[in-house]
Amino acid sequence: MSLESVPPKYAQLVQALQRRIESGDYPPGSLLPSENQLINEFGVSRPTVVAALRVLREQGWIDSQQGKGRFVRGRPALASAEQPRTGQAYLIAPESASQGEVIETAAITAPNRIASLLGLAPKSKAFLRRRLVSRDGEPTEMVSLWLPVELSQGTDLTSAEPLAQGLREHLQSRKGVRFDHVVEQITARVPTSDEAKQLVMPKNTPLLAVYGAVRDASGTALAVVEVLLPADRHELEDAYPIG
Repeated sequence: MSLESVPPKYAQLVQALQRRIESGDYPPGSLLPSENQLINEFGVSRPTVVAALRVLREQGWIDSQQGKGRFVRGRPALASAEQPRTGQAYLIAPESASQGEVIETAAITAPNRIASLLGLAPKSKAFLRRRLVSRDGEPTEMVSLWLPVELSQGTDLTSAEPLAQGLREHLQSRKGVRFDHVVEQITARVPTSDEAKQLVMPKNTPLLAVYGAVRDASGTALAVVEVLLPADRHELEDAYPIG
């Protein structure tokens, strides 16, 4: 397996298109290939292409013109600092854009850290949607979405099928909540026996655990994204401007 963190398919497509823009294959002002052309060339689904194009537009790489298509703007300043963080990537990307399976959906007693991040009393229940993400048939990370139980009601989060929407988009459309910012924590710990088995990793190899606490504009906790990464297969990289 690769020693680098494996991004979701939509992020891989974003990177491929960025490289073509930077190399001049898609010069500024040129028309970007259509969704169907990208689907056929890269062998990905339409939700994957739509998610990738949305990211490129939001970051300033491309511009959309109604009835004309998407045009290349070029490499924006500080583009590398604008890449989605680990937790953010799984909030934005449709689950159907990456390989994997939903292995658990249930209302269970929240672990102490999760309860604290959600602002719940100790031993309170929270809704859990857990997915094992894989690449080339091998598990690469475990992604868990934790929500207050009432926020999960009336959604498709109990389904074993991958969501065609990103988690953020799905919750906003179904529950009317608005995500404002994420507070991310990264820690390391030894995996449990079940985690080691599911991720096919030695028990003595540590996990990198990324916790993204999602909040609204008032600071109220809405959700927590927990991403477990075997430390022998991943490394995390970040970039930021110097003020």
